[in-house]
Amino acid sequence: MASVQAAPVMFKNYSIKIDVDNYESAISAFSMTPNSSISTWKGGTPADVFSDITSPTWVCDLTVAQDWVTPTSLALYLLNNTGKSVDVEFFPLGTGPSFTATLILASPVIGGAIDAWGESSVQCAVTGQPTFVPPVI
Repeated sequence: MASVQAAPVMFKNYSIKIDVDNYESAISAFSMTPNSSISTWKGGTPADVFSDITSPTWVCDLTVAQDWVTPTSLALYLLNNTGKSVDVEFFPLGTGPSFTATLILASPVIGGAIDAWGESSVQCAVTGQPTFVPPVI
């Protein structure tokens, strides 16, 4: 049996392109998460148990700056384009391998706590499944 080595990623510098613009300076957290569940059928005896997993649906969670002043800010882009499908490309290391997906945009939260940075968590639907794009060598 082979010993498989791990190379975990420390997110220090990533790049995010939404539609045609880069927004990494407006995003402090980015993740695409699969959601699936386990379905179980039980028969009349203890041996008659069958389980399977459902096909995953994906969501993209973003934590964005609430910048309502800059005309081209991500917060305003999301607010003004809620429901629109756009392509996104995420480079977890800033360069190298990436992931692409099509998101259905959602509006960010407006407002927050006093004496705290204005940020908003946004959950966008992902159409299909993200695609891994290997680095160009």
